[in-house]
Amino acid sequence: MLGLGAVGVVAGSRVQDGLDAALAPLQRLDPTGLSGLLPGNYFRIYTVTDGYPYESDTNYRLTVDGLVDHPTVYTMADLQAMPATRLVRTFQCVTGWRVDNVHWQGVALSVLLDKAGVQTAGKDLRFESFDGVYTESLTLAEAYRPDVIVAYSMLGGPVTQEHGGPVRLYVAPMYGYKSIKWMSRIQVVDRVEPGYWETVGNYAVEGWIGDSNGY
Repeated sequence: MLGLGAVGVVAGSRVQDGLDAALAPLQRLDPTGLSGLLPGNYFRIYTVTDGYPYESDTNYRLTVDGLVDHPTVYTMADLQAMPATRLVRTFQCVTGWRVDNVHWQGVALSVLLDKAGVQTAGKDLRFESFDGVYTESLTLAEAYRPDVIVAYSMLGGPVTQEHGGPVRLYVAPMYGYKSIKWMSRIQVVDRVEPGYWETVGNYAVEGWIGDSNGY
């Protein structure tokens, strides 16, 4: 019985690997992430384009501009040199799945805003992804929460390409669609501009977990 069990583990592992490989193209093309519902895939992988955009740590740049006194472009090394914020929090998708006790590390968004010097006219934030399509938003009050970070590490290592690396946003108290992946720009604006899913999918602009979208 032990021998048969071992064979089953090996065979099962190979089957799982084969299925993962077969479904990988579907996951890249599936904006719902439902093609990733296999055991072991604790995160559903979402993309609204036809693949996962890529930027190396060396070439990555994050622009902070808009209604600020000091527009700045940060490298990965710049971000990693700043005081780090570490969180262990749940990632909750608006579609119902969740991953508990995810380890996150990055720079508090408030730190970057303070360095930029938000002008009086600045009320809200607009985020852009280097996938060229996805956008998101937060109010300044939301952005200054201590559990909102510009993350370069998750799950005990660098943020992978599939998870939105090398740098993504993590907004702990809100649904996952607010935590923009492949983040390339933080723009201070004078009014809320609804993001991608708020426009395409009629999602709530205020994506608080348990208080929006009927979930």
